[in-house]
Amino acid sequence: MKLIDDLYNLYKHMLTGDEEDADIIVFSVLEAMDRKDLLELIAEMNDEELYSMVGMYMIEKFKSKMAQDGIEQNEIRSVPELKNLH
Repeated sequence: MKLIDDLYNLYKHMLTGDEEDADIIVFSVLEAMDRKDLLELIAEMNDEELYSMVGMYMIEKFKSKMAQDGIEQNEIRSVPELKNLH
């Protein structure tokens, strides 16, 4: 995505290697955007970028829902339970 490439090139000399660098930069950019800006950004994405973005969003929301319901990573489900998930 061109926006990410441009942001990275603009700030790479200031990055510390901490994941918070990305959070701070991205949230700052998002704060300055409105719905129209976001939709224009999405319209510029190719199919792979769009699926990746939506997929990551869905995964994070699903994980959040699991955490909210207290489902732990180490809970083992039986094979029949896993087959019936879908």
